[in-house]
Amino acid sequence: MLTGIGFLSPICLETGIAADESNENGVAKTEAEMKPYTEAIDGANVEFEMVPIPGGVFTMGSPESEPGREDDEGPQHDVKIEPFWMGKYEVTWEEYDVWTFTLDIQRRELKKLMATERDKLADAVTHPTKPYTDMTFGMGHDGYPAICMTQLAAKVYCDWLSKKTGRYYRLPTEAEWEYACRAGTKTAYSFGDDPADLDEYAWHEGNSDYQYQKIGKKKPNPWGLYDMHGNVREWVLDQYHADFYAMFNDTKVAEFPIAVATEPYAHVVRGGSWDDKPEKLRSAARIYSDPDWKIQDPQIPKSEWYFTDALWVGFRVVRPLTEPTVEDKKKFGLEPVIPPTARKR
Repeated sequence: MLTGIGFLSPICLETGIAADESNENGVAKTEAEMKPYTEAIDGANVEFEMVPIPGGVFTMGSPESEPGREDDEGPQHDVKIEPFWMGKYEVTWEEYDVWTFTLDIQRRELKKLMATERDKLADAVTHPTKPYTDMTFGMGHDGYPAICMTQLAAKVYCDWLSKKTGRYYRLPTEAEWEYACRAGTKTAYSFGDDPADLDEYAWHEGNSDYQYQKIGKKKPNPWGLYDMHGNVREWVLDQYHADFYAMFNDTKVAEFPIAVATEPYAHVVRGGSWDDKPEKLRSAARIYSDPDWKIQDPQIPKSEWYFTDALWVGFRVVRPLTEPTVEDKKKFGLEPVIPPTARKR
């Protein structure tokens, strides 16, 4: 888990098809060339924004003196992070619905348009079964973060998005997420240590009116990322282990640490939510998925795609500067493994 990933060409290795390089800001070979860019999802009239995150070394976890700290946030350890882009905002319903309901395919058929090579690859990706109810639960759709998906669903969405755009997208590792959230800071929150300032930066139990809010309405962190604290919690790639950080005690600097997910429970979510107290929104705070998040799911067996009782879980995407090899994707669990029961469209 401490071995660095071997990196190759930034062209999408799985598809063998280049992205649209007319989007010049999305093309970079070195960290110095990385710029913010906007990615369009073809055939959907939907866009999302990506922000460059510089590489570096940071101290992961929280000090024992930090108010609200839990035991699984330590021991603190240094981690090396390679440069990547991260979604400026959490993935919205407008983006997520294109994949869930194959809206791009429907639009293409309606307009009698030919599928591109990227379309054909994306069309072949597994799609979720239709949700049994409105997964917004009446809290709002346009401009709001998508919620209630399993980690599997978020990972498959990233696979679809990679094939759709020709650029490699995935969920962040837990280390990448905390690094981006901290944005160079060492305090409990990216804006300091005082939770009294939280209202300026985050939606939480005390100001959310008991529901999620539209993305980007609070102040961003120092690296231009919105809602890293609060609004909805965010999936990362890692399996949850309470003592995972302990394995880095004797390591000077960990490179690409990841608890590779091999079991359906539990997986890590980060950032706190609209339904959480301030201490759960700290940069180092960790929680994990639980079967109780599906209690209201009426299906037998329960869905591989939806957490009916997790109205505060969403995600955002990352794109590493250089795409890992196919071998490293498998080794580090960077791609979704679709169980047979989920092979439905």
